[in-house]
Amino acid sequence: MANLIKMNNVNILISSAGRRVSLIRLFQRAYKDLKIIGGVFASDMSKYAPALQVADKSFVVPGVNENFFIEFMVSLCLKNKIKLIIPTIDTELNILSASEEIFEANGISLLVCSNEANNIFLDKNSTQKFFQEKQIPSPKLYDIETFDIENKVKYPLILKPAKGHSSIGVTKVDNYNELMFFLQHLDKPIIQEFIEGEEFTIDVLIGMNGEVKCAVPRLRIETRAGEVSKAMTVNDLSIIKWCYKLASSVKLAKGCITIQCIKKGDGEIFFIEVNPRFGGGYPLSAEAGADFPKWILQMFLGLTQDQNMQDSWDHEILMLRYDQGLFINKNSM
Repeated sequence: MANLIKMNNVNILISSAGRRVSLIRLFQRAYKDLKIIGGVFASDMSKYAPALQVADKSFVVPGVNENFFIEFMVSLCLKNKIKLIIPTIDTELNILSASEEIFEANGISLLVCSNEANNIFLDKNSTQKFFQEKQIPSPKLYDIETFDIENKVKYPLILKPAKGHSSIGVTKVDNYNELMFFLQHLDKPIIQEFIEGEEFTIDVLIGMNGEVKCAVPRLRIETRAGEVSKAMTVNDLSIIKWCYKLASSVKLAKGCITIQCIKKGDGEIFFIEVNPRFGGGYPLSAEAGADFPKWILQMFLGLTQDQNMQDSWDHEILMLRYDQGLFINKNSM
């Protein structure tokens, strides 16, 4: 214990932890590597969330739409000496960021982008307008109210809910009849031109003062239920350059954000969305050497930071995911 950092219970909370077992373990590894005293805690609405079973301490919490959610979370953090909350799902980002001053007044930090940034990226219409304003290449966005869907549109098209997530509701339509059918069955959809090419997800780390630290492109080889199941890190300098430009344009962004783009066979790149949180496939970037949990803790605690973060990870590292169960005695939960 003599070699450990002299800090009293530096505890962090991964909220809405769900199935993010790998993320919990990566933060636990970072605690061990940095010799920090404290714990990696997790919270979720369901006591059956797998991540709760591997955290150092776990909590079942109310849903984010409950009126007392913020009060409950502040009380939970104070009682358990939690100094940092790292949210992981879209539905809690705006609710937390809108209450950041309340948490800060109680000595609790949030690794969350500003409300302004969340409003941009949690609505796909706003995201496309942001891309256009910042001159970030993106697929053409059609005005659902005014364009001539019958005569002036080149098929196929992509429909997606403006506030969807996990690829739920994302639909490729090949003709007018399909378009009419799905327009009636999707909630407030947007319509974009279809871009054919390789799809990439890029894990981007942004420092506490908004500086971009690292961007790791992951080629999406296969997905299942909206989450990547097979992927590979790719040191694509053109994608990385654009991601630095995009992330640097976001006001008051911090922590891990996840950017998605499509690269055509001729090298042209189109950005399609940004998720202002850890992506489900981030563990691949970590195993390739981009240790965001360690770097986040270094930044948060004011420790000496690793240098050359951008050059720290390996090219062409593959992730081939498979199902694995956690088996526990129910009475121990």
